Amino acid sequence: MTAAQRRLTICADDYGLDAGVNAAVLALSRQGRVSSTSCMTGAPHWRSGAPALRELAGGELETGLHLDLTEFPFDRRLRQPLAGWLARSYLRMIPRAALRAEIEAQLDAFEAGLGRPPAHVDGHQHVHQFPVVRELLLQALRKRYPAKQPWLRSTRPPAGDPARKARVVEALGSRALARLAASTGFELNGHLLGVYDFRGDAARHLALLGDWLAASQDGDVLMCHPGLGVPAGDSIAAARQLEYEALSGPGFGELLARSGVHVAPFSRASCARIDDD
Repeated sequence: MTAAQRRLTICADDYGLDAGVNAAVLALSRQGRVSSTSCMTGAPHWRSGAPALRELAGGELETGLHLDLTEFPFDRRLRQPLAGWLARSYLRMIPRAALRAEIEAQLDAFEAGLGRPPAHVDGHQHVHQFPVVRELLLQALRKRYPAKQPWLRSTRPPAGDPARKARVVEALGSRALARLAASTGFELNGHLLGVYDFRGDAARHLALLGDWLAASQDGDVLMCHPGLGVPAGDSIAAARQLEYEALSGPGFGELLARSGVHVAPFSRASCARIDDD
């Protein structure tokens, strides 16, 4: 890597959701196209997928918890669609004891599967930044990992991002999470790239990747949702396949070379940001 290159963390979300998602993440990691993955530890294919991830994970692939409250929480009484969690969290109507136990259960399952704490924590459908959820999550992480806290995903988009969805996601708790993280010593990524409407063809997705690379800075995170042969029941199954094809193809390799971006784990990307400040 040359001194002029920027370091970007590309994080594949939803590991454990399906065998096809797991296979896509592992393949892209071996290819050097993703450097991080977020794991759904209550999902159907977490236990079967954890051993392969444990063998692969290390210096080149950071692993974190994808806190899931909308699809596969261990306590099924907590399962609510995104709109339900939004309403309950902003009205402060969340059962706190049950949520605390759920956070601990998902962290327990992560450590049981991989034998180590998560390098980072974020949320499926960005629930980690919601009111009440963020407070209880950070309390649990501070108590559980006092020596080395995981970094947290900020959903702040880069300046000039025209995507309306990116601004909506940010508005659901990004600034409040940043304030809480700053007051409690948690590190955040600089910006979040990769937010889009899951529509379009392979050419459009490759164009989006080019835009995100151009907008990236050291310490940013580009999230993605790749998959292979994902079942039809998944609402973004087609987008997962297109994302995998775009990320694994030669076109993305050319974009990386032209943009001066090096795909790196967050521990290295964030160090670069600090060194440049």
